[in-house]
Amino acid sequence: MPTLLLIRHGRTTANASGTLAGHLPGIGLDEVGRTQAARLAERLRALPVCRVVASPLQRTAETATLLAQAHGLPVLTEVGLEECRYGAWTGRPLKDLAAEDLWQTVQRAPSAATFPPSLEHANESLAQMSARAIAAVRGHDAEVRGEHGAQAIWAAVSHGDVIKAILADALGTHLDQFQRIHVDPASVSVIRYTTGRPLVLGINGTGTGLEGLIPAPIAEEAPADDTGDGIIGGGGGGAPDPAGRVEDMSSTGQVGREDVR
Repeated sequence: MPTLLLIRHGRTTANASGTLAGHLPGIGLDEVGRTQAARLAERLRALPVCRVVASPLQRTAETATLLAQAHGLPVLTEVGLEECRYGAWTGRPLKDLAAEDLWQTVQRAPSAATFPPSLEHANESLAQMSARAIAAVRGHDAEVRGEHGAQAIWAAVSHGDVIKAILADALGTHLDQFQRIHVDPASVSVIRYTTGRPLVLGINGTGTGLEGLIPAPIAEEAPADDTGDGIIGGGGGGAPDPAGRVEDMSSTGQVGREDVR
């Protein structure tokens, strides 16, 4: 069961100004975002990352490039991980969008939300976005397992709503509840897709130490554990961080206007 590091891009000027960037061209990382991405690359340097995949949009590509360079890897572009196509909402201030009726659907029943079309920007529903993103990460995860084995670690760089939808699926939660999940810029969430069920190891991690995600060596006589069965009593945890640090993988639980980006 490979370990997926699900990463949101660093901050952009659109994030800072409260604008729904969507598929607007030229939305790259701002100064804060570049610093976040550089720090994130350092956090991941200790991990044996074997693949870096990213949405084709500029902000995700910039974030992923720094991560990939730290491991001597190329960035594989995956359109399934691109931002939701918000249609006529693209480029508008979130404070204005919050006054529209569709906003409440996005917040309370997102599986029923389809963004309005426009001549400039394509649109889709949140359900369509969720389906193609989940298919993309599961497809890459299967490839990584086949090429690098069950203990491989790989990274996918995407967008807030996309990551929340992937996490909701991994948690066995209906898409209508995905607004309960909070994902900050440059945060790391962690999933393992076992043969039994997905395991969510962390959500919205913004700490420093990730070394504990390196799987412990498997003894030759030990049975392979790839079922996703819960460990009675909770288990002993992963490999210890040699620096003694503890990674903060907690979720803030915040839901607000900043969640739709």
